[in-house]
Amino acid sequence: MKKQVREQLKQQLKADRQVVIAAFHADGKPEKLLRSLRHSVDGVLARAWQEAGLPPGTALVGVGGYGRGELFPYSDVDLLILLQQAPDPATQEKLEELVQLLWDLGLEIGHSIRTVDECLVESKADITVQTSLLEARLVCGNAELFAQLQQRYDAAMDPQAFFQAKTAEMRQRHAKYEDTAFSLEPNCKESPGGLRDLQVILWVAKAAGLANSWRTLATGGLITLTEARQLMEKERAFKDIRVRLHLHAGRREDRLVFDVQTAIAESLGLQATGSGPHMRRASEFLMQRYYWAAKTVTQLNTILLQNIEARLFPQDDVPVPINARFNEVNSLIDISADDTFEQTPSAMLEIFVLMTERPALKGMTSRATRALWHERFKIDAAFRQDPVNRALFLRIMQAPVGIIHALRRMNEMSILGRYLPNFRRIVGQMQHDLFHVYTVDQHILMVVRNMRRFTMSEHAHEYPFCSQLMADFSQSWLLYVAALFHDIAKGRGGDHSKLGVADATQFCQDHGLSAEDTELIAFLVENHLTMSQVAQKQDLSDPDVIAAFAKVVKDERHLTGLYLLTVADIRGTSPKVWNAWKGKLLEDLYKITLRVLGGEPHTADRELKNRQQEALATLRLYGLPPDAHLKLWQQLDVAYFLRHDASDIAWQTRSLYDKLDSKLPVVKCRLAPIGEGLQVAVYIPDQPDLFARICSYFDRKNFSILDAKIHTTRNGYALDTFLVTEQNFAKSYRDIISLIEHELGELLQSQAPLPPPGKGRLSRLSRTFPFQPTVDLRPDEKGQYYLLSVAANDRTGLLYSIANVLTKYRINLHTAKIMTLGERVEDVFLVDGPALNNARNQILLETDLLDALKV
Repeated sequence: MKKQVREQLKQQLKADRQVVIAAFHADGKPEKLLRSLRHSVDGVLARAWQEAGLPPGTALVGVGGYGRGELFPYSDVDLLILLQQAPDPATQEKLEELVQLLWDLGLEIGHSIRTVDECLVESKADITVQTSLLEARLVCGNAELFAQLQQRYDAAMDPQAFFQAKTAEMRQRHAKYEDTAFSLEPNCKESPGGLRDLQVILWVAKAAGLANSWRTLATGGLITLTEARQLMEKERAFKDIRVRLHLHAGRREDRLVFDVQTAIAESLGLQATGSGPHMRRASEFLMQRYYWAAKTVTQLNTILLQNIEARLFPQDDVPVPINARFNEVNSLIDISADDTFEQTPSAMLEIFVLMTERPALKGMTSRATRALWHERFKIDAAFRQDPVNRALFLRIMQAPVGIIHALRRMNEMSILGRYLPNFRRIVGQMQHDLFHVYTVDQHILMVVRNMRRFTMSEHAHEYPFCSQLMADFSQSWLLYVAALFHDIAKGRGGDHSKLGVADATQFCQDHGLSAEDTELIAFLVENHLTMSQVAQKQDLSDPDVIAAFAKVVKDERHLTGLYLLTVADIRGTSPKVWNAWKGKLLEDLYKITLRVLGGEPHTADRELKNRQQEALATLRLYGLPPDAHLKLWQQLDVAYFLRHDASDIAWQTRSLYDKLDSKLPVVKCRLAPIGEGLQVAVYIPDQPDLFARICSYFDRKNFSILDAKIHTTRNGYALDTFLVTEQNFAKSYRDIISLIEHELGELLQSQAPLPPPGKGRLSRLSRTFPFQPTVDLRPDEKGQYYLLSVAANDRTGLLYSIANVLTKYRINLHTAKIMTLGERVEDVFLVDGPALNNARNQILLETDLLDALKV
């Protein structure tokens, strides 16, 4: 082909594209853009095909999305070059020239070259090929050959097998996206409730010869005209978002990632509202709209696929009466009449009660689902005040099995939000706190699920202690109610824990709960963050801390309920937030507080004696001489014994009893007893920059420090212990232990200058939602030490940067509690030092720390 023609086609494509995109920016009509881009490419392909001079017995066919007649700005152009027979060398050369030309024109093509027979063989072997051919469209070339392909393809189609394959494929895709449309960064094409779910409906309907559009689905009786309009509206909205994603990214991009959400929202005319705690970002409005649309698609997808399945796999629907309002049909619950919910609105809750009471029921029939979906608007103030409905809702919450499935179905069908209006406000609400990875409503249901799993024997191995406590907790359903309300006031501004108490109390009073049960639920909602903050930020070796916490919880029942809710809550924020160390801190706080509530005095002397006796018992098992510990223990003060577990004391004593005056650094490492991470103990003559030096090593190795205990012995040695973790520890921990003991020992012996702290790189999430660093320095309640609290975006080298500043001011560190919450850290250090006695130095220290926390 002449270079002039190639350049002409290239310029034509470019000019057409600019005109089409400009028109979209002007009118905002995505479907017009998709058609226009397809028309432009059709014209260029026809001209290129003509210039290629291929034999007359060939055809150029559009398949996939391009065959469907849609072309997104940066999507592939899927092509099938259809041949009557295998190409001879001359034809093969022309085909190669054509494909090369299309790439030279800037088209992202996905192509195959096949005969009709080869198409049918590939279609039978690969469901993806079969699906793409379902939407085949002749672009140019031999129409008879294309008609032959269509005729033979239709004859070979098995609608039942195709339906089963596509629904199985959909389930696998949903599992990949955690079976939720409510991911904070959804894929508008592939996530549940997205464009692909809409396409699956049309594919299986077309393959079965039932319909080829939303309107024909309605005229065929598979959906109503109202549902068809809803689906067209949601499809248009998703296409609009996908077009804008492509144009914004300048490439194929289907994910609504945090980086682009604000830009996409603003391009749709959405704007932020309010300020301070009442501010709502433009991206929050966008995502809430997206989630509501995805929710509608998910619901209608279920209805449609059930209806299509009923047409493809007809069964003898023999209804088995359950009661006057419901029947069982093929293991599904069905309404006895089309107007059941209209005539008896309370049946909208009763159907979920029956599903919890009859585990054999696999779900609802499409008729019941559709009727429930359309009648949900009857759940109004009068419905909510009806004692019958209140009793039914309590039966759902008290159900021995099926409560999670019931609540999730109720949320999907908007029944839960209709019954609890304040819950409706947080459906699809984003959480930009850098550690929640679910919307508020999904997080709440995840917490209820976690709480429910504590009661199930098949999950007892996950958290044996929680399962044990739950087994002895009477009326465990009260904890589910507390979980349902613990975050319900998110997004209103102010303290959601306190605001949620009013909602929870009103619910309890409306539903006839006793004053005692109401008080427990209100307590749990108000204090659901308290136990986590005490365990992870305060010194559990301090009797006053334990006494204050015991005063808050008052008794064992409140303590147990709060512990179970706290574990379930942390586990429900993100898979990355929970770790064994947090679990140990919470369990330690629970057990110590329980002893105090039981009347056992929690004094330093008593705790000291208990830990020393337990450590000695362990040392005897190692065969050490009876007095082997004496010299070391004489150099350790009470604080050391109170801050270390008996197992840690025994391990360190065994490692150091004969190295008391060692001039060389002693570094010992072992697998942490909690089952996660490594414990590292360092014994060395004390030096001012020791903590920073050790942190520099862990920083260089990309180890995360979960906990640090810093102690100076009476003979002037530092005895520092660290709990560190890294993803690959479990695979080769023996080698890593040897490496740490050798390398860290050499580093401490070398006394090399400290490397400058690197600024590190923030994660994409932290860059999108930057967290303003904070530093708080204040004396502890006894005036003996200072508590230094810092909060910032997490990044590599952060703790080393903090350690460098502390070294500069010669601050002595006693303990470090490192709390990582997803992309955010909240660390608390117990410190002292002469510099802290001067107010000016305190201000300078805080200023330098803020500079170190910034990126």
